[in-house]
Amino acid sequence: MDEKILITGAAGQLGTVLTEALIKKYGPQKIVASDINNISEFGCNFEVLDATDMAEINRIVIKYRITQIYHLAAILSAKGEQNPLSTWDINQKSFFNVLECAKDNKLNKVFFPSSIAVYGNSAPKIKTPQSAFLNPSTVYGMSKASGEQWAQYYSSKYGLDVRSLRYPGIIGYQSSPGGGTTDYAIEIYHSAVKEQPFVCYLNEGTRLPMIFIYDAIRATLELMEARKENLVLRSSYNLQGISFAPKEIIESIKKYYPDFNVIYKPDFRQEIAETWPQSMDDTNAREDWGWIPSYSLADITMEMITQIRNIYEAKNAF
Repeated sequence: MDEKILITGAAGQLGTVLTEALIKKYGPQKIVASDINNISEFGCNFEVLDATDMAEINRIVIKYRITQIYHLAAILSAKGEQNPLSTWDINQKSFFNVLECAKDNKLNKVFFPSSIAVYGNSAPKIKTPQSAFLNPSTVYGMSKASGEQWAQYYSSKYGLDVRSLRYPGIIGYQSSPGGGTTDYAIEIYHSAVKEQPFVCYLNEGTRLPMIFIYDAIRATLELMEARKENLVLRSSYNLQGISFAPKEIIESIKKYYPDFNVIYKPDFRQEIAETWPQSMDDTNAREDWGWIPSYSLADITMEMITQIRNIYEAKNAF
């Protein structure tokens, strides 16, 4: 099948790296990156797109003969709490537009990123089961839980092949944090490399599930390449990488920067984090499409410090 893929929200933390991976896999002519801002850095087709505009999504789908959509455009958890009604409207409307467009144009597949934010205080914190009750504490989590249900609805009612992952916190060096509660785990490496004190908005023992960007990308591609008949779930698959607390990531950083100083000043994001799982039971992902994470905390720290050093050295060279 000659796939043509549209990525919405391609300039975000996940979208930046996923777009590169899809270009590598399918070739630049098969990929259309899009974002609400005009970005010229992608080595593929690019369209400025407000995903809340149904007509524009349809225009792009028809223009490029799109067969798959990776819908990444969304407002994240911490930023979303600053403007909850707008967050709900943007996250829900954009996904409805993608689902309707995919249905009407008979697209092959749609990818929808969900999150550990769909869980709340009622779910077990350790190895949170796939089937645990969803009771999100943020508007972002509410939009993702609702999105999972709509994905399942379009799958059962219209036969649309929608696939989804409940991502843990994603750690990567390729772009700036996007307003998520787990973004401290990116910011902390930048502070360490710059040899500046870090003010952490979570308590030192707040343990959360996390995943390195390359594991997250690999999981996404593996899910999208899996045989349709092997996929039991049509809501979203739990995805576990590793779990750690701020004090553990600091210990790993101090192997490179022994004098690294951290100050703890928890804010509203602490309350959000306390409602989330500490680890995820991803048995379904392992059984249905063979998911196995590969990056440990030590691996992540080495890679993050190395790559961020390279970024700052390159900037200073000009």
